[in-house]
Amino acid sequence: MTEAGAAHTEAPTGRAARELFGRAERLLETARAVLADHGRAVDAVRGALDPLLDALVGRELAAIPVSRLKDVTEGRLRIGAVEEAGYGTVGQVHAASPYELRQIPGVGAQTADQALAAARQIAHAVRDTVSVRVDVDAPDEPTTALVVALNRLVEAGPDVRRACDAARGLVARLEPLLATAGPAGGRLRMLFTGRAARERARAAALCVRTAVAEAQERELPLLFGQVSVDLLRAPESAPGAWVDFELRSAEYYSLLAEMSGTGPDRDAAEGFLPAGIADRVRGLRLDDAHLRVSLRGYQSFGARFALAQKRVILGDEMGLGKTVQAIAALAHLTARGETHFLVVCPASVLINWTREIRARSTLRALPVHGPERREAFTEWCESGGVALTTFDALHTLPDAWGGAVRPGMLVVDEAHFVKNPATRRARSVAGWAERTERVLYLTGTPMENRVEEFRSLVRQLRPELAPAVSTTHGAAGSHAFRRAVAPAYLRRNQVDVLSELPALVQVDEWEEFSEEDLGVYREAVDSGQFMRMRRAAYARPATSAKLNRLCELVAEAESNGLKVVVFSYFREVLATVEEALGEGVFGPLSGTVPAARRQELVDGFGATEGHAVLLSQIQAGGVGLNMQAASVVILCEPQIKPTMEHQAVARAHRMGQIRTVQVHRLLATDSVDQRMLDILARKDRLFDSYARRSDVAEATPDAVDVSDGSLARRIVEEEQRRLAAER
Repeated sequence: MTEAGAAHTEAPTGRAARELFGRAERLLETARAVLADHGRAVDAVRGALDPLLDALVGRELAAIPVSRLKDVTEGRLRIGAVEEAGYGTVGQVHAASPYELRQIPGVGAQTADQALAAARQIAHAVRDTVSVRVDVDAPDEPTTALVVALNRLVEAGPDVRRACDAARGLVARLEPLLATAGPAGGRLRMLFTGRAARERARAAALCVRTAVAEAQERELPLLFGQVSVDLLRAPESAPGAWVDFELRSAEYYSLLAEMSGTGPDRDAAEGFLPAGIADRVRGLRLDDAHLRVSLRGYQSFGARFALAQKRVILGDEMGLGKTVQAIAALAHLTARGETHFLVVCPASVLINWTREIRARSTLRALPVHGPERREAFTEWCESGGVALTTFDALHTLPDAWGGAVRPGMLVVDEAHFVKNPATRRARSVAGWAERTERVLYLTGTPMENRVEEFRSLVRQLRPELAPAVSTTHGAAGSHAFRRAVAPAYLRRNQVDVLSELPALVQVDEWEEFSEEDLGVYREAVDSGQFMRMRRAAYARPATSAKLNRLCELVAEAESNGLKVVVFSYFREVLATVEEALGEGVFGPLSGTVPAARRQELVDGFGATEGHAVLLSQIQAGGVGLNMQAASVVILCEPQIKPTMEHQAVARAHRMGQIRTVQVHRLLATDSVDQRMLDILARKDRLFDSYARRSDVAEATPDAVDVSDGSLARRIVEEEQRRLAAER
């Protein structure tokens, strides 16, 4: 019931009012408590963060010559005496007290105060530019304190923001209402209250009843209680917090940017959109009630862009989370009453979409793929959710329009797959797009380099824009191109929006065996050969799901000018990859290649302008070689020695790396890969954490070794039993 409508019902007075006010006060108490609990958690983070920021600012100021103080005061400040006294940097002046500066001959009180004010101004400007980077390989005490403090908020999850927003709104709404409604709690008090005040009290009492009822309907007391419990739990141990940081560092850095006030430039985070469009997008409030993750600012903007503009292409550079932005848009529409959504993607990423939707939202993911796709499609038509299908399967689905099923949004991943309107897949997608109000195309390919492709895609979404898109826009550069196509296109680059993020983003790429893959895998399992099971996914290159996904990742990296290093334990797998990728590939590096030749290959890889691919056995490339030219790492299979995988990734993710490193681990569902990960996950993660960061582990790759024969036998036996049960 609304507050306006409540005025037409009878206002509670006397005992009924007192009971109502009591419930409202208890509700307010829980709201104030969750805000206080959150405030303490935030204060703990700021208490750990401030010394780290101060140290960073101090280092920057120590490199700025004291003469810069003149620039701040436009030359009015005379600092010759200060320089002669040995103050050579702004940092030295900033650290001095007014008394110390006044003791310098020729420096009076006014000059000392002006010098300190100028130094503070520079320090404030520097503080806005520095950001704390967390080095997991060198966890000192101050950084550990910060990670532990952040862990409390990360563990509490996105419910914290929802609870705090609701609590602040409730406090702002209820407190003045209760103050005005007070006289309604006693009949005698109402008797001695003026007529106007009585009317205000009755109206306020009705509004209090409405507010309490709405809070109960939204289950706010339960939300407040759960969040307070999360925020008041005992602090995580330092090793446990570090392990959690490694598993989801992006969430930590998102909070860190929020707390420190640092982050990407707003224009860059908003894709340099024209002011009118950016204002419209900012004005849309994203409903995240169905999300299980917190979004970064640029991700929230991307989701809102899709919702505000309705038919768009999101072209963020790979690694920026286009999938989660699409899921956020679907979650928002779900909260607004939409029930059916359709995602079309390549078969190689359908499993990842299914996992991402289930992990990052409360939405129901329903794969519509394979022999039973028609039954699954019928179920989706009847029950709703997010239907996930492939480009090749889309045209085989029944016509849902007769049943009046219209998706709240159509999402097309790797949208450049439908750039040719003459193909069957493009016609199928276009048919759905024509009859769907909201359409979101996702592609990591920079469209300003492929204007004809973009014109084709935008014609499907916004035909009126297509004639205005010309090749001269692309030739003029990315900013000119984006301004021309702003109503339908948003792209952000890593360098613009990930400045404060860790230089490591890890993605598990789950694939389903093709029929040929599965046949080879079954033979390997029947033979009991563990290593053969591990490489079975590449035995039939023409139909290999893993190899197909690897080629897609390399192609996307090529379109973005990124270098790629591909690791595998097996030389046969690398040979297969080399043949699939064709000429121009460096390597493969292996144990049989002399050390000098290995370094030559790495140097040549690094010296190549733009995109290049380096192949390496993980045993050979994982130790002693620096591959920081690569910003994309592909692991062909999971490793049974965790330190080996860790050290291989560290070849690219190390000092000197200037881009975020993306690590893609190729995995096959219902296979030896999944068994290995399950077993490794059950090991003591804290021990692994210590070992990975120890000198012994760095010197000895086998320090954390779970590759003994018993483990291999156990996996083989588990797989033999599972496959036998399926026959």
